[in-house]
Amino acid sequence: MVNPFRRVDRAPAPWVRTRLRSAPGASLFLALLVVLTACLAAAFPRALERYEDAGLRHAVEQVSPSRSVVSLSAPAPLPSLSQDLRERALRPASVKSQYDSILGTVRRPFVPDRNQSSYGVTTTVNQLVPDPWLPRPDALPAQVALVAPAGLAGHARLSEGRLPRASGTVTTTTPEVEAAVTTDTAGILHIKVGSVLHVPGAGRGPLAVRVTGIVAPRERDGAYWATDPLLRTPVLKRITPADPYSARYWLGAVLLPPEAAPALLGTEGRPNRYWRLAPSPDALHHRDLGALQSALASLVSGPGLHQVSTVTGSLTEADTGLDDVLASYSHLFSGVSALISVAAFGSGTVAAVVLAMAAGLSADRRRTELALLRARGASLPGLTARLLAETAVIAVPAGTVGLAVAVWALPGARALPAALAALAVTVVACVALPLRAAGAHRLVRSSVLRQDVTSVRPSRRRTVAELTLVTVAAGALVTLRRQGTSGGSGNQLISAAPVLVGVIAALLLVRVYPLPLRGMAGPAGRLRGVVSHLSLARAGRGSASAVLPLLALLTALTTASFGGSVLAGIGEARDHSALLAVRADARLESAMDPLPAGLTDRVRRVSGVRDVTAVSVDYRARPNDGRQTVPVVGVDPGDYAGLTRRTGLGAFPEGVLRTGRGNLGSGAVLPAVASPGVAHTYGSAPFPVGMVDGSIVRVRIIAVRDITPAVLGADFLVVDRAGLSATAVKPTTLLVTGPEADGRVLREAAGNAVSVRLRAEERARYVDSPLQTGVTHLYTAAVAAGAGYAVLALLLSLLRAAPERIALLARLRTMGLTRPQGRRLLVLESLPQAVLAAVGGVLTGWAAIHLLSPGMDLTAVALPPSLAPLEQTPLHTDAWSLAVPALTVVAVTVGIAGVQAWWAGRRGAVRELRAGDTG
Repeated sequence: MVNPFRRVDRAPAPWVRTRLRSAPGASLFLALLVVLTACLAAAFPRALERYEDAGLRHAVEQVSPSRSVVSLSAPAPLPSLSQDLRERALRPASVKSQYDSILGTVRRPFVPDRNQSSYGVTTTVNQLVPDPWLPRPDALPAQVALVAPAGLAGHARLSEGRLPRASGTVTTTTPEVEAAVTTDTAGILHIKVGSVLHVPGAGRGPLAVRVTGIVAPRERDGAYWATDPLLRTPVLKRITPADPYSARYWLGAVLLPPEAAPALLGTEGRPNRYWRLAPSPDALHHRDLGALQSALASLVSGPGLHQVSTVTGSLTEADTGLDDVLASYSHLFSGVSALISVAAFGSGTVAAVVLAMAAGLSADRRRTELALLRARGASLPGLTARLLAETAVIAVPAGTVGLAVAVWALPGARALPAALAALAVTVVACVALPLRAAGAHRLVRSSVLRQDVTSVRPSRRRTVAELTLVTVAAGALVTLRRQGTSGGSGNQLISAAPVLVGVIAALLLVRVYPLPLRGMAGPAGRLRGVVSHLSLARAGRGSASAVLPLLALLTALTTASFGGSVLAGIGEARDHSALLAVRADARLESAMDPLPAGLTDRVRRVSGVRDVTAVSVDYRARPNDGRQTVPVVGVDPGDYAGLTRRTGLGAFPEGVLRTGRGNLGSGAVLPAVASPGVAHTYGSAPFPVGMVDGSIVRVRIIAVRDITPAVLGADFLVVDRAGLSATAVKPTTLLVTGPEADGRVLREAAGNAVSVRLRAEERARYVDSPLQTGVTHLYTAAVAAGAGYAVLALLLSLLRAAPERIALLARLRTMGLTRPQGRRLLVLESLPQAVLAAVGGVLTGWAAIHLLSPGMDLTAVALPPSLAPLEQTPLHTDAWSLAVPALTVVAVTVGIAGVQAWWAGRRGAVRELRAGDTG
């Protein structure tokens, strides 16, 4: 008798362990895919954050401390107060207490660097020192600024003597104080240990300042010394700065001990207390940029300054150039953020699609198993939960490993964004297979049906969903096109543009491409041989699930084409900017005198030099005997015309300057090529030009060009050198053609009197921000990742159809199909889909680039900020970036199909033909 309450023993082999052991290869592939994808996803935000932080620190550190330091100053108490209160306000304890209060007032994330921040007392009016032993370049006595900085001993090394100190209590009437000067000040102003400077007093006798020590700054370029460079280095000033001929005098700084600051009240120097806050580089993070700007504004002109004023006095003022530096960096980042978002969104979408395709391949491999389980009564929720547990056992540890590798490889960034990115990859990997299986087996079937469009027609529900998706994507693209691509609320649409274009193209192409193939299959059937007809028939039958792999390919190709065009545009912009700076591959120029004799021949023999164009430039030529000078360039028409064609700078045919060359006697009129400004000023009638050697030539402007290689400026006249005098014809500039020219050898041949500039060296200077360099590296990595995932998507797509193809070849071989015919069959069957993906990728890439190009300027990435206002670098299509990824897809497809045919031939037909196999 059966006991209904008998306890059922637990199965000795749990589901998850059994399924993992049954297919270790598939499990290992999923684990590797999740590790790679999670690692890349986690590494992207960490790398970007590192580049952002490095770019912000570079932007702050590359400017002088006088711009990056926040300077606060407050005048000494008014004379109406008691002398004791005024002196007490300048004593070190009082100034130090106020400094501590200011540090407590500063709001994070602005963090002062205590090692480079400084405070003290300084005169605001420079004091004339009548001592005759000080240098007087134009018979004017030197002037000094009296400064009492705190912390001098920690920021300077003693070279001679000893550091100054105060004897007793220094007051306004103290007759003598000690001081130190830097080595630069001592050397320029002839100051020695023991020298005494007499500073005129205010209502009292002169203040004697005895120099007891000479110090050398420990960090000359640090904020302590460089915020006010006068502290370490005297300057030669003029009475009238705008007049280059006005009298000059020396101005230097004398460093008093902080305890001697009250003595400054006895001079006409109008002493001020100062507190200089240098930003700490380690505390600068891009994520805090908005808060940093807000804290800085509060300290300079907001509530923070008001709070400081309650301690230091109502007349406290604050000044800094750091806000402008942060604004410049913010502008630079806004120019590159759109490019980064496109790369991240495109590569991320392709990675997600590849994960889904891997799940689809696994679901197809287990289609019979899962259908059988459903037929035997397995519930859909229970089956989905088991599959979720099965994939989670693989994906969760793999995602953790990928995150750990990214954190280890890229330290120094926040962990949360990387963890969220790795978590997103892990979640997609976990749910892809259960959701795919649930969708395929929601209905219980007794047999496994064919999945191509011959038997599975798209349902009305699917058609409506696809039309809705196409409509939404097209609407988003229209909105993006109308509102423009220049930042703001359109950043999300900019990021999604390649994906949106790929979605539209994938859905349309999958619906359309079988139709012409089916039409071609009929005529092909009348040809001799069965391979062409059979391959077209199978390709035209298509697959009902081809949207996903095609979307992966199109998105990857679009991202790769877009990224390649961006990188090509950056390179072209830098090349063109370097060419505009040098006007040739190399430029050898003498400022005033002609070039040394024989230099042209020596340069021609330098390795890498292809051609040398010698020109003579007279920068002091005067048309119409007027006061305005115009550079006159004497050239050989043939050589120079060839140079203009090679460089693309103001190209013209050599016949323009050779006109009338046979009649170049006295009084002849020389044809000239002129800049627009010169042509507008002097017109087309002949006019005389006085050369610097005293000769006069008559020229007539017959052609106008915006630019010419010989002159870096905007105005010029280019004439045939045969019409110039023997002196004016001597070359002053050599324009070298040859990108591989050896710069070191060129400089050795030119000597010290000739300047040498190379286009390659100029181009190398254009990447000056880590953010610009980082964007280029990230985009290169995105292009590489997109290409890798595209190949993987193609491989998964072909692997999915591999069992059916191998079985087909086995059957056909039993009917007489040869192995070469089998290879051609698989290649021809795969080729239409590969060509479809390649052509679609070219079209989607072209469409995405033209969609985004009107508002996308590559200047911020390509060129340093100093050149950004001068150059505009719009995005444009690059033929190689469009063609190479597309051709790669075709080549990989043909290669994989050939490998499949070879492998099927090795396995034999009997192994593939099994009883009951209906295909």
